[in-house]
Amino acid sequence: MAKTDDRRKQISISGIATLENVAGLKLGFNRHLHFTLAKDRNVATTRDYYFALAHIVRDHLVGRWIRTQQYYLENNPKRIYYLSLEFYMGRTLQNTMINLGLESACDEAMYQIGLDIEELEEMEEDAGLGNGGLGRLAACFLDSMATLGLAAYGYGIRYEYGIFNQKIKDGWQVEEPDAWLRHGNPWEKARPEFVIPICFYGHVHHSKNGAKWVNTEQVLALPYDTPIPGYLNNTVNTMRLWSAKAPNDFHLHHFNVGDYIEAVLDRSIAENITRVLYPNDNFFEGKELRLKQEYFVVAASLHDIVRRFKASKFGCQDNIRICYDTFADKVAIQLNDTHPALAIPELMRILVDLENLHWDQAWTITKNTFAYTNHTVLPEALERWPVQLIEKLLPRHLEIIYEINQRHLENIKNLYPGDVQRLIRMSLIEEGVEKKINMAHLCIVGSHSVNGVARIHSTIIKNQV
Repeated sequence: MAKTDDRRKQISISGIATLENVAGLKLGFNRHLHFTLAKDRNVATTRDYYFALAHIVRDHLVGRWIRTQQYYLENNPKRIYYLSLEFYMGRTLQNTMINLGLESACDEAMYQIGLDIEELEEMEEDAGLGNGGLGRLAACFLDSMATLGLAAYGYGIRYEYGIFNQKIKDGWQVEEPDAWLRHGNPWEKARPEFVIPICFYGHVHHSKNGAKWVNTEQVLALPYDTPIPGYLNNTVNTMRLWSAKAPNDFHLHHFNVGDYIEAVLDRSIAENITRVLYPNDNFFEGKELRLKQEYFVVAASLHDIVRRFKASKFGCQDNIRICYDTFADKVAIQLNDTHPALAIPELMRILVDLENLHWDQAWTITKNTFAYTNHTVLPEALERWPVQLIEKLLPRHLEIIYEINQRHLENIKNLYPGDVQRLIRMSLIEEGVEKKINMAHLCIVGSHSVNGVARIHSTIIKNQV
């Protein structure tokens, strides 16, 4: 909070706010301070003032958010889904005030109350759910699509710990965990009504009725929605981040006999999936937890996308679409690098195993739905998952990938008869001491559009990848 002498020197330079807006913001600020935070000016901290301001700005956001989603339901436009394991959103307060045209009024209201708005903005935790360029690109795309008025959604992971904090101690750089949620997040809204069970492990049972993935271990995906406002256009889109929860909080039997650790063990293992953002070290190293993260986000997102496609009727929660002929006309999914590549076999599994579509029809829908953005061509940085690991964690998906690869190689063989080296080079499965799946190749084969992050990058992909 600014001192009295400093407040006298302050002038609002962001623009002239109307008296009505300022008065309303001041009333809303005090209301949230009292009734949302249960504080008064005698005991409130600077962080409390930040939360009160964030809540009043959010109040102006929610109405636009609801109306935007109503408009999408009523008009049923083609929806764009941006799948990324990273969203480097940063701080939300200032960006939201600018996009809603509230910055001047909020600045003036805080000045009249005796607070420094820049000091309040500094209290916000940085939502560093990305390592750099890839995550920041995803965040910028969400902002741009909202400003363009496109029906777009971002899907990612709600990491408990984001990119690490860097500090200097005794002349050395040290990294500390970024517990960005420790004070709460005023911008997100949990949606437990849309929780989705995600399966791992198990085995595949084949019968005359098709393949069935059985004896799996389940983790629940709980969605948290964050509004993404466009610039001065009243459009507010949604970023949905998934958090992993155990199906049961704890086993009562173990708890009753005094084994508390065993009682909560499953919960801890399940929630580890969304605990930490993996650091970007420019070298791919296959880790089971990382693969779990990648499948967790794409499985939850695709089931959510299919649910929304089926129920695209205003005011209706029931499934009204049973025909998938228009799926690719209403759904566009952009893969941000290879991290969400498992979305391709997952959509095939949904269409073939759950919705009983023929393979050729499902593949046409899948290929017309996905597009892929490549971020690197460095061999050491490309994702290559061991076949043995995928067979253990996602046995049905390995079968689907093998089938995709077989049909892909048949097409290559017909186009280039006798060119064995080309078949080896273009296969999704890399042979060697350890068989691996090239995820970039899977993305390219399963997408109708492939691009780099710049024109020269796209050219390199055409010539090298």
